[in-house]
Amino acid sequence: MGNQRRSSGETPKVRGLAGDDMGYDGNEWSGVHPRRITPDQWERFEGYMREIFTALGMPTDMASTADTPQRFLRALYEATNGYEGDEKLVTAFPTECRGGPDCRISQVVEGPIPFFSLCEHHGLPFFGAAYVGYVAHERILGLSKLTRLVRLFARRFSVQERIGQQLADALERILAPHGVAVYLEAVHLCMQMRGVREIESSARTTYWRGIYDTEDPLRTEFFGLCGPAGVTRGRA
Repeated sequence: MGNQRRSSGETPKVRGLAGDDMGYDGNEWSGVHPRRITPDQWERFEGYMREIFTALGMPTDMASTADTPQRFLRALYEATNGYEGDEKLVTAFPTECRGGPDCRISQVVEGPIPFFSLCEHHGLPFFGAAYVGYVAHERILGLSKLTRLVRLFARRFSVQERIGQQLADALERILAPHGVAVYLEAVHLCMQMRGVREIESSARTTYWRGIYDTEDPLRTEFFGLCGPAGVTRGRA
């Protein structure tokens, strides 16, 4: 019977989603804290999920649903693998800025960086795109690491406001730049599938550090580099 199925007894080894760029660098900073869930825990959790799904009305004794509790938990585990990383291990490269403490390297903007996260209030997904910029001083970061940082913070139970703040704070610490800018836009299924059921709007958040906070032309340039969406939406 479906409700007597046992788990495989193995903790999933998740190394990022297929087709993305969550691979490890030399320090393996994106997977240094693997979560430990025992086979007994997996079996118990699958039992809980089977009970919940059944109570909500889903038959769990069909060929198509017998393994749904296990698949659901494995998907949830994979979607939250950001908890396994440590942004403090990210390393940067020296620039060729030789002009002293006031030397500026032209701002770097990466995006759109697609991301998915799970709302910590309702457990439902929210997803969208991130644009990350900074004005370098003595250090720069490999472009792929900006993408990995976004996904490191997004692949958790979180809120959009925290993801942006974590990105800005991490880049300030890693790079000690003249300034950091982060722009996030996301659609929240906790608003579309329940509650107000608003299906047209998206949430937009900005975060400024250093000279971005004081120089209007730099923010304007940042939104321009984000493309048409950044120009029209970032000023909304």
